[in-house]
Amino acid sequence: MNNKLIFWSVVVALGGFLFGMDVAVISGAEKKIQQLWSLNDVLHGQAIAIALYGTVIGALFGGIPSEKYGRKKTLFIIGFIYFISSIGAAVAPDVTTFMIFRFIGGLGVGASSIVVPMYISEIAPAKTRGRLVAIFQFNIVFGILVSYLTNYLIRGMGENDWRWMLGIVAIPAVVFIVLLFFVPESPRWLMVKRKEYDKARAILAVSDPTGADEAISAIQKDVEEEKQKAGLGTFFSGRFNKQIFMAFLIASFNQLSGINAIIYFAPRVFELAGIGEDAAFLQSAGVGLVNLIFTMLGLVLIDKLGRKKLMLIGSIGYIISLAVVAAAFYFKWQGMVVPVFVFLFIAAHAIGQGAVIWVFISEIFPNQVRSYGQTLGSSTHWVLAAVVSAAFPFFANLTSIGPAKIFMFFTVMMVLQLLWVLFKMPETKGVSLEELEKKMSV
Repeated sequence: MNNKLIFWSVVVALGGFLFGMDVAVISGAEKKIQQLWSLNDVLHGQAIAIALYGTVIGALFGGIPSEKYGRKKTLFIIGFIYFISSIGAAVAPDVTTFMIFRFIGGLGVGASSIVVPMYISEIAPAKTRGRLVAIFQFNIVFGILVSYLTNYLIRGMGENDWRWMLGIVAIPAVVFIVLLFFVPESPRWLMVKRKEYDKARAILAVSDPTGADEAISAIQKDVEEEKQKAGLGTFFSGRFNKQIFMAFLIASFNQLSGINAIIYFAPRVFELAGIGEDAAFLQSAGVGLVNLIFTMLGLVLIDKLGRKKLMLIGSIGYIISLAVVAAAFYFKWQGMVVPVFVFLFIAAHAIGQGAVIWVFISEIFPNQVRSYGQTLGSSTHWVLAAVVSAAFPFFANLTSIGPAKIFMFFTVMMVLQLLWVLFKMPETKGVSLEELEKKMSV
């Protein structure tokens, strides 16, 4: 990999860093917000989940500007959305204003989950595509870790400390916007949408010199056959049912593991296990650190072991850790049992689903419908994230259900994921996007 390719990928993947900060920074502020505005459990759940509702909308419609105006211009819009949202939520005078700006931030998160992995997959060589797209996930978890650490450091700075926790996201948003000026447009978008083959060839000559001719000839053939005009009707015509089902399943299982319940409510989960508030905040930072370390490991292994093996490892880790956490809550085990196995759960997620999901979804769809496929997978992911995050505080405090049954439900879902990975999930490592299109159509 050359320096320019790495630079372009890292800059665009900063959209993932903002994604991670935006979704996790609320974990340090959510209790203060509930107390400040005297929110009941239902309204509190909605105030926290409102960002995810925005994420669903961003995921559903983020592909439209990326198709019409290009990946790069859409990334600029996303950067400005993060900046406006963080400042607005930080200075919000009431819960309604707070929810409006958190919803706007969610639009950025949803659009990021489509445009960033799509851009990197379209610019990367086949042999390193997994690692480069996984930088997006690395940046998500790095953003989560940074938000946990800044929450821990800012906490206690006064009654408005939560406002600083939220407002700090504006700083990396500005950095992201500035660095985007040094990134080119996606070469595959230039060819498919604008037929600018010379400009695309110049970019691919830097990012993927050995695969440039294959990509250009394949896309020119698609253009001649008018495949580039494929619309939503073509996407749902039945030709892509195999890819649609795979994207739907991997995105669904991602959230039915309970990952967002942990990320959004980490301090609360530890407090439910009987751990003091200060220790709960510090151990939440531990969640972010474990997430980062094992995401780095997944990034190293994804193009060596492949997507399927990482999903197998992650599924087994999920099942063990979630079952033990459920048992710990059911039998009221005290001490470090819950933190240790929550850390194992995070490690399993980071090396499996976390490393694979955005890579896999960005690979399996053909050039002419990739944005629709990315939208479907991402919106499925975020709809379920909104449902799980909105429901978690309510059901966790409900005497008839509680955390033990919630975590057992997550365990059962991960058993189903393991079965899907074992018997149905294909391997996609080391194959060009154009070659994958042929394989998936068989």
